[in-house]
Amino acid sequence: MTADRTEHLVLPGVLTAEQAAETVAGILAGQRPDGAIPWFRGHHLDPWDHTEAGMALDAAGEHRAAALAYAWLARHQNPDGSWYAAYADGDAREPTDRAKESNFCAYVAVGVWHHYLATGDDTFLDGMWPCVFAAVEFVLALQQPGGEIGWKREADGTAVRDGLLTGSSSIHQALRCALAIAEQREEPQPDWELATGVLGHAIRRHPERFLDKSRYSMDWYYPVLAGAVTGGEAKARIEEGWDGFVVPGLGVRCVLPNPWVTGGESAELALTLWVMGESDRALEILQDLGHLRDPATGMYWTGYVFEDRAVWPREQTTWTAGSLLLAVAALGGEEATCAVFSGERLPEGLDAENECCAAGE
Repeated sequence: MTADRTEHLVLPGVLTAEQAAETVAGILAGQRPDGAIPWFRGHHLDPWDHTEAGMALDAAGEHRAAALAYAWLARHQNPDGSWYAAYADGDAREPTDRAKESNFCAYVAVGVWHHYLATGDDTFLDGMWPCVFAAVEFVLALQQPGGEIGWKREADGTAVRDGLLTGSSSIHQALRCALAIAEQREEPQPDWELATGVLGHAIRRHPERFLDKSRYSMDWYYPVLAGAVTGGEAKARIEEGWDGFVVPGLGVRCVLPNPWVTGGESAELALTLWVMGESDRALEILQDLGHLRDPATGMYWTGYVFEDRAVWPREQTTWTAGSLLLAVAALGGEEATCAVFSGERLPEGLDAENECCAAGE
């Protein structure tokens, strides 16, 4: 990886071209030859973070490595359309958590659509369509009457019907990407459209349908990041939680009231702010993350306990680096990343608000 290939990831006070190249090289070093991207070598892989790291590789122009990551998902998808929640060091023969989490499974659609926008590779899109279709069908089988998506299926197949706001928001984005793929292939999926509209309504209007995880910053910003909450409601939501979650100069708390800021959540908040059109504040958040960068590796520590002035845990994850690169790519105008997170080229008119209101929901 050379600096001239990462010039589009240059962001003042965040990354130079050389630093971006080091970070991309760090993710590539964590990828197995078969395409799997664990958190770091020796740790587990989960399908959501694997996909996020793959998206970061595409944003950096490493399309072959990203395609290998999606090929790994296609090869190791379970017959029911799912993946297990965790695999030891990305070894598909060694699942360490046989639960099947709905948002983990849905996110493949975001990655596949992002790769297609980055490459224009119709053959890739056609080849991944059965994988995306099966994953979406698995996820929607867990949708509840109120629109929320059940969290997971346990290892014995038991459905956990409780919905998670962050997870359902991520699924909302994934369903829109899956619909974009279906539209590109001229294979309309009206049932998916209906499910997406009802899910969006639940996210916007019925917080009581989700488990209360409001202490977690992801529940604060993810409905906005995923495009379910927009406009004035998005701005009001972010302003309401700002003072509680944002630690000036350090980043974003993972969970209240813990004195712990994390790189992944901070980068995702920056991306959320970009989605809202607040690039200046997004840049400030990303600049604050410099204290988590390890200059020896170009990777980022997962988090920092500011009361103890201590890095914790002592790990540098591919998904933390990936989330930062995606935020930088959006601020830098990289086309595929901008399109996926801005909603450009994603289907509109899925709002179930009027229908649900008419039904008294």
